[in-house]
Amino acid sequence: MVTRIRTQWPDAEITWVIGKIEYQLVRLMPNVRFVIFDKKEKQAAVKKLKQTLASEKFDALLMMQVALRANLASKAIRARRRIGFDWARSKELHWWFTNERIAARQHAHVLTGFMDFADQLGVPQAPLSWDIPLEEPATEWALKQAKKLGKFAVISAAASKAERNWLAPRYAQVAQQLVAQGIAVVLCGGPGKLDRQLASDIKHSSSVPLYDFVGSTSLHQMAALLQQATLVIAPDTGPTHIAAAMGTPVVGLYAHSNPRRTGPVNNLDNVVSVYDEVIEEQKGKAWDQLPWGTRAKGSDLMQRISVPMVWEKVARLI
Repeated sequence: MVTRIRTQWPDAEITWVIGKIEYQLVRLMPNVRFVIFDKKEKQAAVKKLKQTLASEKFDALLMMQVALRANLASKAIRARRRIGFDWARSKELHWWFTNERIAARQHAHVLTGFMDFADQLGVPQAPLSWDIPLEEPATEWALKQAKKLGKFAVISAAASKAERNWLAPRYAQVAQQLVAQGIAVVLCGGPGKLDRQLASDIKHSSSVPLYDFVGSTSLHQMAALLQQATLVIAPDTGPTHIAAAMGTPVVGLYAHSNPRRTGPVNNLDNVVSVYDEVIEEQKGKAWDQLPWGTRAKGSDLMQRISVPMVWEKVARLI
């Protein structure tokens, strides 16, 4: 959405209020002023935001998050137009903090919802594209790894919650099949305990060597590595969407959320999903008869995804 504004309205001044970690990925985007909002600082973060923008009044504030924290923080920003989501997509009092709403839409992907904000501003349409410049040392590092690895696939196994993770032995089976096809397998992920444990479990379950970069890359290094990969296998997690933005094919694994809403863009045909059957069992209705974004609940739902289901998508891509 930001890229669309930048390319279609090159004279527009853009201020992006952004999280501390997310900033590390997009910090080199040109012609964008970033204001970091560290949500861990709670009220202090809001106070800093207010101080930073105290002397400014914007033509428009795009309220693209519906969490109460974001809604309350938006009060620190003065703007003539306060554009938020339509009623169906509003949560946590979001509606009260806006004076203008994007057009109502049914069954829209999250990214489509974001692009609706550019529509509301009147920004001309443009082909979907990302412009996320990466620092040169990170790109050089990734090219060096790619040269050593040859053709390789990335498994980014850990989601933010353990229940959304696929089983380590099944990842290992897919990895073994990839290696048998002459494709090296790289594990990547963040520095968290869950990422580290799952990577260790996959390696323990595998009879072939795997390359482990979990917790050892910067966001730019990870993005550059994903860009060089033949394909990426992952649940609904950050690297899934970074890989899609980098133009790398993604096999997404879904059970709890509807991939039509949160799946990797341009890769929905590659998704392995049991969401439809699970949500109908739990709610007694098909997904398209339920409120958009309804999530399935359960700690064992990902077990319904089998190795052959995943391999079918992987084999088609390689």
